Amino acid sequence: MLLTVNGLRAMGDRAALVAHPGGELRRRAAEGLELIPIAPRTEMDLSAAWRLSRVVRRLTPDVVHAHDPHGVAMAALALSIAGPSMKPRGVPPLVASRRVDFHLKGNSFSRWKHRQVDCFIAASEAIRQMLIADGMQAHRTVTVHEGIDVDRVASAPPVNLHETFWLPHHAPIVGNVAALVAHKGQRYLVDAAHLVVQEIPDARFIILGEGDLRDALERQVRDHHLEKHVLLPGFRTDVLGCIKSFDLFVMSSVTEGLGTSLLDAMACSRAIVATRAGGIPEIVEDGVNGILVPPHDHVALARAIVALLRDEARRTEMGTAGLARVQARFTVDRMVAETARVYGRVAGTTHAADTGHPAMHRDA
Repeated sequence: MLLTVNGLRAMGDRAALVAHPGGELRRRAAEGLELIPIAPRTEMDLSAAWRLSRVVRRLTPDVVHAHDPHGVAMAALALSIAGPSMKPRGVPPLVASRRVDFHLKGNSFSRWKHRQVDCFIAASEAIRQMLIADGMQAHRTVTVHEGIDVDRVASAPPVNLHETFWLPHHAPIVGNVAALVAHKGQRYLVDAAHLVVQEIPDARFIILGEGDLRDALERQVRDHHLEKHVLLPGFRTDVLGCIKSFDLFVMSSVTEGLGTSLLDAMACSRAIVATRAGGIPEIVEDGVNGILVPPHDHVALARAIVALLRDEARRTEMGTAGLARVQARFTVDRMVAETARVYGRVAGTTHAADTGHPAMHRDA
C-alpha cells in the first residue's frame, strides 16, 4: 500500500491514506503523506464508517481504494452514507485489492459489500480467476501483479548467516521467508529437509517468520532429529540481507496469492524452488529462474533442492534470470502505473492528477 501511495505522489497525484492511528502504516508513512487516522472496532463499525464518510465528502476523491477485506467493508459503508450528499459529482468508484487466493465469504454482508466494488485489482491472474469463479463479472476484475522496489533490495546490506547462527563454514543454506501458518506449507519443507540432509549432510535450512504453527514445527524438527539442520529464528527486520546469504530460496506453499517474498529473492539473484500453488507460476518460470513442484509433495521438493544444491552453475544462471525477470515485469513503477490506469478507467479520467482530486486509500 505504501509503495502505491508514495508512487502515486511521485507521479503528481494527490493520495490520502486512511489507516489505524497506532498501526505500522502510521509509523512508516513518509513525511508529508496525508494520513487520516480512523480505527474501526469491527467490520461493521457504523461510527467509524460515518467518520470515513465525512472524509469522503470533504476530499471528493476520484477513487477510493480499499486494500483488505475490512477496508472494503468500511469504504462500502462510508460511500453508502455519503452518497446522497455528493451531488453533482456523485459517489466515487470503489476499487478493492485482492492479494490472497481464498474464496470470498458467502454471508449476506460479504455479498453486499462486494457488490459495491466497481473493480477488483487482483495481485495475480490466479486470484482473478478465483474471483470470477466466485461470481464476480470478468469486467469488474483486472490483474495487476505486485511489484517491489528493486533498488531498495539491492541496497540492503548482506547478513553473514554462517556467523550469525554459528553454521559450518561451507554449509549450503536453504532459506524460506513466510508466516508460520498452514497454507505456507513449512511442514512439507521440514519433511523435505529430513530427506535432503541424508544426501547433503551439511545442508542447513533457515525458516524466517513467526506464526501459530511455531510449536508444531519445532516438534516436527525434533521428531526428525533436525535440531542442528533446521533453524526457526522468528521475525527479523533484516530479511533482505538474510536472503542474500541463502544459496537457495524455497517456497513450500499449499496456496499462495502471488508470493512477494519470491520477488525479493529473485531481486537478490537467488534461484528458486517453489510449488505450483496459486500465482507462483506467474513469477517462477519452471527451468528458467527456478524449479516448480506439486504442492504437498515433500519428496519432489527434496529432489529439486538436492539437484540445485549440487549444481552451483545452474543456481547462478537461474539467479541471473530471476533478477532480469523482476526488473522487466515486477517493479514498483510498473505496478503503480498499471494501478493508475485502473483508476483512470473506473473514474473516467486519465488519472487522478488530471482533475486535482485525490485517490483515497483505505486500510482496515
